[in-house]
Amino acid sequence: MSFASPVLLLTLLVVPAILVYALAVDRRRSRYGIEFTNLDVLAAVVDRRRSWRRWVPLALLLLALATAAAALARPNARLSVPANNQTVIFLVDVSGSMSAADVEPTRLDAAVNAMRGFLDGVPSSLKVGLVAFSSQPQVLAPPTTDHQLVRHQLGYLAPESATALGDGLAAAVKLAVSSLARAGVHHQRGRFLPAAIVLESDGSQNRGFLQPQQAAHIARAAGVRVYGVALGTPTGSMSGGFGVNIGPIGVPPDPAVVRRIAKITGGRAYTARNATRLTSIYTSLGSRISHTTESREITSWFAVAAAVFLLGAVGAGRLVEGRLP
Repeated sequence: MSFASPVLLLTLLVVPAILVYALAVDRRRSRYGIEFTNLDVLAAVVDRRRSWRRWVPLALLLLALATAAAALARPNARLSVPANNQTVIFLVDVSGSMSAADVEPTRLDAAVNAMRGFLDGVPSSLKVGLVAFSSQPQVLAPPTTDHQLVRHQLGYLAPESATALGDGLAAAVKLAVSSLARAGVHHQRGRFLPAAIVLESDGSQNRGFLQPQQAAHIARAAGVRVYGVALGTPTGSMSGGFGVNIGPIGVPPDPAVVRRIAKITGGRAYTARNATRLTSIYTSLGSRISHTTESREITSWFAVAAAVFLLGAVGAGRLVEGRLP
């Protein structure tokens, strides 16, 4: 927390000054205890004066003064708020290996469920798009605040054939940049766009024109972060082959590719070996991507707190002493 007018924090000195004054007055009053000749009355007065309850009104008054003084200095705090013009592109691998059932019910089904969970937790103002890729990329939903449309399109995802990860990433970057440009938001050198790509992939590239690393540099130049999830277990397999060679084919994930893409673009990489972990990752990403941290003045918070403490001091004074503190 910081203060726009820190010099006004000097007004906090009134708090210890009043405390010292109150203690001096209390000590002065205690000197007159010898004037009591009735010991029962003297004992009652001493017990009452030693009770901590009689200090409650003063404590609340001092808190009211302290928060009021802090309010004068115009405090600022870093707060998490919904990001303006934030755009997220789901980039989903729908290659044949996504039919593997090592992540239940299948890798693709688990990914779809996690993306739906993501949509449940983000603000309605967040623009979300959907790009699927196998042998080539396909835009299934342009960035939109109509999250129900994206949900609908997720239901059409199905495993296909090969993996053109680089082409898919380049298509997602182009989609994010063009969407923001239509809203009047353009990339500024040295800064990130209010956009992110959430990549889910389980395998190495075996098709396409652009290599994943080339596409990652395109994303970096455009100012778009990529958050990648490598899905699956090292022993994952799918059915395949022809004739007598029909049998399980190993389809282990390739987290190294995902890590390189995330590192180049300034994003972050994750590994998910089960549906629970995958859902947790997408939930965390929803909070991370859809919000930003901004400095906001919170003077009103301190003013309200000061008023509450002052009312508490008045109420406590009337209960404890039958008068104001």
